[in-house]
Amino acid sequence: MHDIVFISYKEPHADKNYNDLYNRFNTSGVFGDRVKRIDGVKGIHKAHIEAAKKANTRYFFVVDGDAVITEDFMFNYFVTSKIENIVHVYKSMNPVNNLTYGYGGVKLLPTNLTKNMDVNSYDMTTSMSDNFIVFDQVSNITAFDTDSFNTWKSAFRECAKLSSKVIDRQQEGETNERLKVWTTTGNGRFREDAIRGANAGMEFGFSRGSDLRLINDFDWLKSKFDDCQ
Repeated sequence: MHDIVFISYKEPHADKNYNDLYNRFNTSGVFGDRVKRIDGVKGIHKAHIEAAKKANTRYFFVVDGDAVITEDFMFNYFVTSKIENIVHVYKSMNPVNNLTYGYGGVKLLPTNLTKNMDVNSYDMTTSMSDNFIVFDQVSNITAFDTDSFNTWKSAFRECAKLSSKVIDRQQEGETNERLKVWTTTGNGRFREDAIRGANAGMEFGFSRGSDLRLINDFDWLKSKFDDCQ
């Protein structure tokens, strides 16, 4: 079975999400625990590189810190192909606007390719390889709506990527529909933060002068959030 690496960075419910994941799916073998954790590594690319270094299998599952795994998802897919550069993405359900697509979903990444990824890419997952598979199965709920900042930050980042068209293989009609939902629809306690973040991110992505690398800088995002209050 492929290793599972949980990557967290200041998500309020990360400890609980990790413990739930570990208790459900961990097994121990020659190389130790199947479920591992990378916590507090600054920078999305660096965190995934550290995750790849920790994995003992040629492919490994990645679970984000705000992911709540669904009851029927079992981490039982195994890559039989000898090809070492296939990126796999599962779908996730957004609890704020009910969109279901690859945003926040579990990923199954090639270990060596991840260790040597381009750290300057805007959207890490879609830019890693031309061999890209999206599974129709929903792996988790992306429970990013834990507080005002994390809700705003998540919406900002995703809509900046969508509006700037930096996501490889994205289809314009589908992208525009997702942007419409993100920027107009919300449920729950932090729905206004999600909509504000989505609109600010969309505007940032549309702007020619924007440095899109900043969407992966959580300190900059916190400063941007504070300025918008």
